[in-house]
Amino acid sequence: MKKILISIIILAILAVPTVALAKSDNAANDNPSTGLWLYEKDAEWNIVDDGAWGHMQFTGKDGTKFVFNGKGLDAWVEYSLIIYSDPWPGSPVCLGSAVANQGGNVQIKGDATLICSGDKIWLVPSSDVDCGVGMTAWNPGNYLFEHTLIP
Repeated sequence: MKKILISIIILAILAVPTVALAKSDNAANDNPSTGLWLYEKDAEWNIVDDGAWGHMQFTGKDGTKFVFNGKGLDAWVEYSLIIYSDPWPGSPVCLGSAVANQGGNVQIKGDATLICSGDKIWLVPSSDVDCGVGMTAWNPGNYLFEHTLIP
């Protein structure tokens, strides 16, 4: 029993650095074949290690569809996945929207043919965006921003 407990403790200790580095130092962040990673960022534009995050995977024939899964979001808030273009307030294109469940998870599926190389993909509360018109508020602590632009 002692050996099992010691083994579990050692595995837990070894796992901590991996979890702490998973977001900011994840090599998958910069590999387009793994999809697009979005993260909550702080005022200096660094990834918040214990913050909300999401992953957009391109699916379908020739990557024409996508599935986005967000985690750690505010429960029961409607979120929109958008393509944002400068200058402020932009004219965001909405790719889809959904309400986060009780656990703060959201899934949005849609058409990826509107996404182009160099696009900024953000997840924002739907109340902060008027798609095709512009952003109606700036609450970046509630947003997920792409780790890298669409290649």
